[in-house]
Amino acid sequence: RQHYQRLGPMLEAAGVPTVLLTGRDTPAERRPRLAALASGEAAVAIGTHALFQDAVRFDRLGLAVIDEQHRFGVNERQRLQAKGDPRTGGVHLLTMSATPIPRTLELTQYGELDVSRLTEKPPGRTPVTTAVLPQARIGEVAKRLKTALDSGAQAYWICPLVAESEASDLAAAEARAADLRRILQIEVGLAHGQMPGAEREAVMADFADGRTPLLVATTVVEVGVDVPNASIMVIEHADRFGLAQLHQLRGRVGRGAKASTCLLLYGGGDDGLGETARIRLETLRRTEDGFEIAEEDFRLRGGGDPLGLKQSGFPAYRFADPIRHRGLMLAAADDARIVLGRDPDLLTPRGEAVKVLEALFDWRNDRPGLD
Repeated sequence: RQHYQRLGPMLEAAGVPTVLLTGRDTPAERRPRLAALASGEAAVAIGTHALFQDAVRFDRLGLAVIDEQHRFGVNERQRLQAKGDPRTGGVHLLTMSATPIPRTLELTQYGELDVSRLTEKPPGRTPVTTAVLPQARIGEVAKRLKTALDSGAQAYWICPLVAESEASDLAAAEARAADLRRILQIEVGLAHGQMPGAEREAVMADFADGRTPLLVATTVVEVGVDVPNASIMVIEHADRFGLAQLHQLRGRVGRGAKASTCLLLYGGGDDGLGETARIRLETLRRTEDGFEIAEEDFRLRGGGDPLGLKQSGFPAYRFADPIRHRGLMLAAADDARIVLGRDPDLLTPRGEAVKVLEALFDWRNDRPGLD
């Protein structure tokens, strides 16, 4: 909806009819929009997962842009591309993400995806200072937060759970919101995925308009929230979140001219912090570069299966290190394209040599007679 509100008027002014499709549209709203897409009357559709539905048909879909690519599965992306017309060249795909998923980085190694890196912040935005603190210092954090909020700042407070659970000692948003209202004596908003959509949107609107100084939330604020005045984020039990999720959450602050801060609180003390969790938090503290964070995520979780649906995990490389040998693997992908372009059936002497290498180093090890 944010994209539609910002892009729609510009596209319409340029003579490009645009429609919005979401899962909340009523049948009466959907029918004319679907008809406009099917007939070609509408040239651009901006929407959510609703665009993947079989009922959505395009006259000549030529380009699909997927924002927040890490939130979509392989099948969903393929379903959108399948809506194109092969007679017009199929669908060009542009995916965007602040932190590409490991499988996406894996595909770049094979030359399947071309990569463009945007390394500069949008004009007017400032870097975010990130600090890592033990959960035991939460009282000190609350006191400093109170001072900042009294000075006109706005803040997010992120919890991993909605409600308290006997099976877990993690912070719950409902209980934390009540605690902070009592301690800070201010208006505190609460947003989580179990709330009715309209109620959650009203809470978010109050925060965006500045009527609520502090918003306690779960990861529902990970994407699609733009509040330039919000300059502080506290994430409880940050060691329980993934790298991409932490980077996306941190991206909710630093969207205006104010200096911004993100505090990552971890539980269990230094002795209770595992090595992988320690690396994740240290990576977030050290850099704001989403691609660098994605590469670290790749190292920790693996790149999945480039020929299948698995989006993380470690394929059985015999010799290669996908990160250390990135340049060599890209050169190999370029060379493979040249060979296939000149000799698609691998009949030349070089093609025969490629087949021998393929048999010798077949990592799936499913050829008869090979160990």
